[in-house]
Amino acid sequence: MSVQERKERDRANRERLIIATARELAEQQGWDAVTTRRLAERIEYSQPVLYSHFRGKREIIGAVALEGATEMAAAMRAATAAVPDPRTRVTALARAYLDFAQRNPAVYDALFQLDGGLAYAREDTPEPLKDAFAALLETLTEVAGDGVRPGLFTELFWASLHGLATLTRARRLPPEDTEHRVELLVSRLAIT
Repeated sequence: MSVQERKERDRANRERLIIATARELAEQQGWDAVTTRRLAERIEYSQPVLYSHFRGKREIIGAVALEGATEMAAAMRAATAAVPDPRTRVTALARAYLDFAQRNPAVYDALFQLDGGLAYAREDTPEPLKDAFAALLETLTEVAGDGVRPGLFTELFWASLHGLATLTRARRLPPEDTEHRVELLVSRLAIT
């Protein structure tokens, strides 16, 4: 391995460490606890080293969001892969989405609540975000109904899931009724 290859590998490893540490800290103590100073202390590098990877917290949030989008897409695809019935597949998709949001609240916030400097619903949207939307679209297209644009239906369904996730987490909706809400959402919106 050349010196340059080793330096690139070390840089990539440091960047992964910064992202993982920011994510861990945010999941434990919230995003307010994630500062460049605390990250530098935890990863045992100086703040200038941290800034050589990310210009600040906003870019770190964006990096966590992109990683989270990849994980969320994989979780939704895994949940729906072996389900033959379209309506049951939509239910599995909704559960996977809500489970991801519940298990990863800081990542979910990075994706959908905080400013990570990422473009959404535009041509320059990063691929992991496009892929997470595609994971929803793949399952929801066949239940959108005649004359309904699948992308528009997916946006509506996604907005409903996002509302359920955020309102349940904020204790505005009782969590014990989550399954009933999912069943109602699917039965009213998913046309098969």
